[in-house]
Amino acid sequence: MPLLCGGTGEEQGATDEVQKICDEMKPHVEQKAGRTFDVFTAKSFKTQLVAGTNYFIKVHVGGEDFVHLRVYKMLPCDGEKLELTEIQTAKAQQDPIEYF
Repeated sequence: MPLLCGGTGEEQGATDEVQKICDEMKPHVEQKAGRTFDVFTAKSFKTQLVAGTNYFIKVHVGGEDFVHLRVYKMLPCDGEKLELTEIQTAKAQQDPIEYF
């Protein structure tokens, strides 16, 4: 199913590309969350096409704890830079990824 501009796609399992995004964003997430994470494994994600791409990513951070990230990836003409836009903490594995 093609992704419509403005809407989020279906939730799908994390890919190597999404894990690389998480690896790059980890220090920024730790700073915003005010804590460090020994585990930081992407589990699933959704995307939203805007003037670039928003990634909504569910990340396992140890034990039963998860965080949700919103990461903006700029267009190729803008260097495909990544920016951590928002995080949601205190999430569980069963919590759906929703727009935030």
